[in-house]
Amino acid sequence: MSTEVCGKKAANMKICLIIDDYLPESIKIGAKMMHELACELLSHGNDVTVITPSSKLKRGYSVENLDGITVCRFKSGRIKNVGRVERAINETLLSFRAWNSLKWYLAQNHHDLVVYYSPTIFWGPLVKRVKKLWGARTYLVLRDIFPQWAVDRGLIRKNSIIERYFLYFEDLNYSAADKIGLMSKKNLEWFKKSKKTDAKLEILPNWASIEPVASSGEHRRQLKLEDKVIFFYGGNIGQAQDMMNIVRLAKRMQKHKKAHFLLVGAGDEVELVKKAIEKESLQNMTLLPPVSQKTFKELQADCDVGLFTLHKDHTTHNFPGKLLGYMVQSMPILGSINPGNDLKETIEEAKAGFISINGDDDLFFENCVKLLDEKIRDEIGKNSFKLLEKSFYVKSAAYKIIEAEAL
Repeated sequence: MSTEVCGKKAANMKICLIIDDYLPESIKIGAKMMHELACELLSHGNDVTVITPSSKLKRGYSVENLDGITVCRFKSGRIKNVGRVERAINETLLSFRAWNSLKWYLAQNHHDLVVYYSPTIFWGPLVKRVKKLWGARTYLVLRDIFPQWAVDRGLIRKNSIIERYFLYFEDLNYSAADKIGLMSKKNLEWFKKSKKTDAKLEILPNWASIEPVASSGEHRRQLKLEDKVIFFYGGNIGQAQDMMNIVRLAKRMQKHKKAHFLLVGAGDEVELVKKAIEKESLQNMTLLPPVSQKTFKELQADCDVGLFTLHKDHTTHNFPGKLLGYMVQSMPILGSINPGNDLKETIEEAKAGFISINGDDDLFFENCVKLLDEKIRDEIGKNSFKLLEKSFYVKSAAYKIIEAEAL
């Protein structure tokens, strides 16, 4: 028996996905993307297992079923929305804790292919162990090049002991992979120049399933935003994003009474944003904590424009996964990015949104004003959905990843 992905054949396999957070405990984009990938792989006749940590477990592990996916959770300390030292310690221990809790399960359940997601950089020891145990092929979905972005931001001093510590585990993470999928051409070029690995490299864009949610208007009514053009930001509210970039935009947009900025998520700049909203008396900005996956999609469906920002000091070129959710909902995209990021070319060539370089506050503002026009939003929103269909469909990602087993 065989399975078909994007019109091509691949033998039924047992596939293990490894990620540091997963549904329903997390609604972060990585968790959503990996679940969509798991469901896609499952739909083509593969057996799929997910290994993921949980800080909520009372015992060492749990094994459950989610939409036909076997989810193995192991007990871990918190790695999200905690201090840097605590996070570093708990992430360092991820591979040890996973193996210690689940080695009996892993020994009895061999898999053909291991797909692991970075961030985090600390899966290398676990992946090496199961690779040897199972004789499996391995695929690294590399979304975040750390510690480079932290060095760019000045959070970690170059050539320091801390940087060398993280670089050791980063190299270990790469050395466990047979193939590494990077988000874009620019990221691939940067990686080839900056890193050494024996793994095969390819471009693996972010992905999404095409399942839009109908707008009910309920959340607009609850938030008393019925007559507003809502600019929606959903996801990590952290230093890598430079959230004050959006705060500055909202401040300038106060004279346009129809515009409202809705931010949903958690991260290390939440308090900074809260204080800025209070200090500047920004009546046109609402900040909400993380919500369930269902509520998140409903909120997004009730909004008009998908908003994102990236810090200007990044030397690597991130493609925020949140953009896929915007595309699914046919939302026009408004973004501010680091110089040299080929995301600008991707979005603007498809006429799916307006992108400016972080620091060019005037253009960010002008682009925002353009999207107050309903006709422009409708036209660009349709193009946004077309871009998703063409370049970021989960079926394409599934086929690329399955190919790794045949290396």
